[in-house]
Amino acid sequence: MRRIAIAVAASTMTFSLAACGALGAASGSEASPTKGDDITVGVLMPEKTNTRYEEFDYPIIQRKVAELTDKKGKTLYANGEADAKKQATQMQQMIDEKVDVILLDAVDSHAIAGMVTKAKDAGIPVIAYDRLAEGPIDAYVSFDNELVGEVQGRSLVEAIGSGIDTSDKIVMINGSPSDPNAGQFKAGAMSELNGKVTIAKTYDVDGWKPETAQKDMTEAISAIGKGNIKAVYSANDAMAGAAIQAMEDAGMTNIPPITGQDAELAAVQRIVSGAQYMSVYKPYPGEAEAAAEMAVMKVQGKGIQFDALATDSVDSPTNKNIPAQLVQVVALTKDNIKSTVVKDGIYTIKDICTAQFKSDCAAAGLK
Repeated sequence: MRRIAIAVAASTMTFSLAACGALGAASGSEASPTKGDDITVGVLMPEKTNTRYEEFDYPIIQRKVAELTDKKGKTLYANGEADAKKQATQMQQMIDEKVDVILLDAVDSHAIAGMVTKAKDAGIPVIAYDRLAEGPIDAYVSFDNELVGEVQGRSLVEAIGSGIDTSDKIVMINGSPSDPNAGQFKAGAMSELNGKVTIAKTYDVDGWKPETAQKDMTEAISAIGKGNIKAVYSANDAMAGAAIQAMEDAGMTNIPPITGQDAELAAVQRIVSGAQYMSVYKPYPGEAEAAAEMAVMKVQGKGIQFDALATDSVDSPTNKNIPAQLVQVVALTKDNIKSTVVKDGIYTIKDICTAQFKSDCAAAGLK
């Protein structure tokens, strides 16, 4: 993906870039570029393994749509559960229901292209959310994915420390080949790791499945030796948890630094306890609210407001110069939990500091 006009403002690993319905409920609205507040926004999320989609992204989108439409607008929601065919059926249902706009987080960015075209032919704009789908997408809202990988890779290098050597062996557990973001995370990470360490084993995990990641990590330990792994690159938190479980099952008492992404609660607790080194916190409120705003502005024909939101531009394999908004990301470590996920209201100290983590929280200053 080519990124255009991206401004990077740094502050300690922070990068700045520029009514609910159940599926099948009739909306009774016609697609139109000049709708008022009585609109229906279709929301398609990709899976449930990563808890963020149902716990954060969708509820935030739902609330923002209601806020922007004086509570007259509603959302129609479906989750593909990591099944591309299921998501295609869900999208067809939304087209049949004549929703006014679709926010699409694709299970398979290539396979969904035909459905994007069908929506376009039906006069329904499609805004790609979080993952850049192929086909005639009207806009894209996400994070700068290569920078996500760079943050992870740089954090891993820093965790290894000044004694880092090219002979240090790293295991890479990457995301799903069907997710275009996964390749960008990997490319970003490699830009930081290349020439500094040895990638002893690398895996692309189909469907981002933790159980697959755990098997892969077990295989890597057997091949490399449990005393020879200097660090582990994991593309997200769910797989990081699985890799840690594999290392514990192998009898590794000193877990090497491991990365993650999504700032899941279990990962934040692992960071507090020292089991996981870091996660990438992607402020979901900013991304989800931006997507809701773009969807509503697009349907209501507010071109100036829409353009003000989409100040970046990206290319997909099928389309060029797609209007985009790319939102900031933060490297989440033990040192900034309070100023990130707690400050933003994602979790409370009480959520994080359960009885199991009480002493670790006290040591980390989380009170």
